[in-house]
Amino acid sequence: MNFNLRTRALPALALALLLAGCASQPPATPPIVPVADWGGTPADAARARRHAITHITLHHQGETFKAGTDVRQYLRNLQTWSRNTKGWLDIPYHYVIDLEGKTWAARDIAYAGDTNTEYDPSGHALIEVVGNFEEVEPNQQQLDAVVDLMALLAKKYGVPVERIASHRDHSNNTVCPGANLYRYVESGYFREQVAARLAPPRNAAN
Repeated sequence: MNFNLRTRALPALALALLLAGCASQPPATPPIVPVADWGGTPADAARARRHAITHITLHHQGETFKAGTDVRQYLRNLQTWSRNTKGWLDIPYHYVIDLEGKTWAARDIAYAGDTNTEYDPSGHALIEVVGNFEEVEPNQQQLDAVVDLMALLAKKYGVPVERIASHRDHSNNTVCPGANLYRYVESGYFREQVAARLAPPRNAAN
């Protein structure tokens, strides 16, 4: 008997259990593009403020990001501007999410970020989503990528979902991450989605 015939001969219950077991597997974590892949250079560790992650904080770019923009060049430009114009250690954010929902590593997460506002980002894992969300809506790929990354960080660093917030939640001097993205923070969407990702898997037999 060949494989196909054997498969068709399996009892329906066994097949159902097999499929249920496959479906209960958690989705694979999307890859994060490393700094070396976009041409970034390491930060000066001697200047860095080391910190332990206790919060996850969402930002937006605050500028128009057109489809087709070279993300690698954008990141290189952002790194140069951050260091040469602002005098910062590096890109202020630890991760950047592009229009297609791809996640790019930026500042080393071991080093505290920087901000133009009054809050101290020490302890915060900083996520930037490209675009100006005072003017445009985030797309689904970006929203999904935010949830994926937040869940990854929350699990890795033991951050409770109550400490998932945005720039404007820590500062009175900004509208970041923009009204159209902040809506998902304010409503609890990100916290709920991350909590669901971190929940223990249900027993397939139940």
